[in-house]
Amino acid sequence: MTAAGTQAALDNPAVRMTGSGEPEQHIERYDAGRPAAGRGKVVVEVEAAGVSFAEVQMLQHLHPFPPRFPFVPGYDLVGRIVEVGDGVTGWNAGDRVAAMPRYGGWQKYAELPAKHLAALPEDLDAAEAVALVTNGVTAWQMLHRLTDVEAGDTVLVHGASGGVGSLLTQIAVHRGVRVIGTASPAKHDAVRELGAEPLDYRTPDLPSAVRALAPGGVAAVFDHIGGKGLDSSWAMLAPGGTLVSFDSSVAGYEPGQWFRPHLPALRRTVRHAVARRLGRTGGRRMRMYYVKPGKDFEADLNAMYGLLAQGVLRPEIAGRLPLAEAAAALRALLDGRAVGKYVLVP
Repeated sequence: MTAAGTQAALDNPAVRMTGSGEPEQHIERYDAGRPAAGRGKVVVEVEAAGVSFAEVQMLQHLHPFPPRFPFVPGYDLVGRIVEVGDGVTGWNAGDRVAAMPRYGGWQKYAELPAKHLAALPEDLDAAEAVALVTNGVTAWQMLHRLTDVEAGDTVLVHGASGGVGSLLTQIAVHRGVRVIGTASPAKHDAVRELGAEPLDYRTPDLPSAVRALAPGGVAAVFDHIGGKGLDSSWAMLAPGGTLVSFDSSVAGYEPGQWFRPHLPALRRTVRHAVARRLGRTGGRRMRMYYVKPGKDFEADLNAMYGLLAQGVLRPEIAGRLPLAEAAAALRALLDGRAVGKYVLVP
């Protein structure tokens, strides 16, 4: 490698995931080399990149769309364009942007497709802004695009203290929706501060506990656990209610069983759809959700940024960490110690 090449590599500190297992063993910092903007792409200097449960799934090779090892993780990021490639229109060097590349965010400079960028207002804090890219849009779209929830309704949010759950709870409360939120007892005060009524997720008969608070059932359940727990979530629904499955726990699965954690949700979604067509669900329905870029993504992210600017939303930031502490952030997620979203600051 030439001296110039060595200098270029040192210009782009990054973190990569080298294989399946524990974060302390398979997360390492290295010099990725500053990229050049290809056709239709831009290079963004990253201000903040999110740490999410998707990275936990990728680390254990249990994500439904896993990239090949080694790779640079980082599902979402915010930053500023420093280079524009040929064929790019509508974006210029200096523009502040947000993006959801699914991986590649944990580095100082990232090359991204211009068509997947969204504008980021100058006055927003980078960590709070990146907390809304994946988690915020997920919360917004599940509530507004997948359910018929209205003011005065009651919903159940599993993991109400988490990155998605805390934002979903705040959006729902802002709309006048009553929220029952599950969390560990240590996080109940945080759930109350969000405006929700906490329940211990380990309650032996959770459907009965929910029915005690909402005798007629709830208008929607937002479930990030999956598996057999989806049957309990279904049992909590009021007639006409919606169960939204937006993730799956990977506990108990072997690395490499990349799609198996998600099969229980898929099977139940199909089964409930057939039963609904036959008129056997009392109007209840189940939907699976997976956030993706596109026209709705940009519009909904802008709506979230508007609420952030107005002070309606307060993203829970579990910690702002340097790239060198990426493994510690993943460990906190694995151990269930995070309240909100960890953010890496290159």
